[in-house]
Amino acid sequence: MPIVLHRIDERLIHGQVVLGWGGELEPDRYVVVDDDVARAPWEQELYAVGLSGGAGAEFHTVSEARSLYDRWAADDARTILLTRLPEAMRRLGEDGALRGVEINLGGLHHDAGRDMVLPYVFLGQGERDDLRALARAGAVVTAQDVPAASPIALERLLDG
Repeated sequence: MPIVLHRIDERLIHGQVVLGWGGELEPDRYVVVDDDVARAPWEQELYAVGLSGGAGAEFHTVSEARSLYDRWAADDARTILLTRLPEAMRRLGEDGALRGVEINLGGLHHDAGRDMVLPYVFLGQGERDDLRALARAGAVVTAQDVPAASPIALERLLDG
C-alpha cells in the first residue's frame, strides 16, 4: 500500500495524528521527515511513546527521505509521512517527487511573523512560499485538521 497520508504538522506525532488520522487510516508506520529530530534519539523516543496499534516509527532527514521515498510509496506497509514545516515537505518534493500527491496541512501554530488563516493554521511569508512551491511542483495541498473535517484548498488559504 502506498503512503496513505502526507501531513505537515508542527507537533508531528501527537494525539490528533495517532488517534484521528491513525484510527481512520490504520497505518503500519509513521515516517517523520525532520532534519533535527532525525539527529535527536531522545526526541525520537518521546514521539514513539505516543504510538498505538502496533505501528512503528522511523525518523529521517530530508536527504535520507528523498532516497527512501519510492520504496515507501511502493511498500506494503501503510505509511503516514510527517514533516514539521512546509519547508521540509517542499524539499522532499523537489524535482516533482510529490507530483500528484495530496498533502494535508495540519497544525501550524502562532509564531512571530505568522498570521492566522484558520484556527489551526498560521502562515508567514516563508510558509506561503513553500506551499506555493509545492503546488507549482504538482502537489495538491489542502488544510484539514481531522479526518471528519472538510479539506480547504490552498488557494483559499492564501487568498483569504
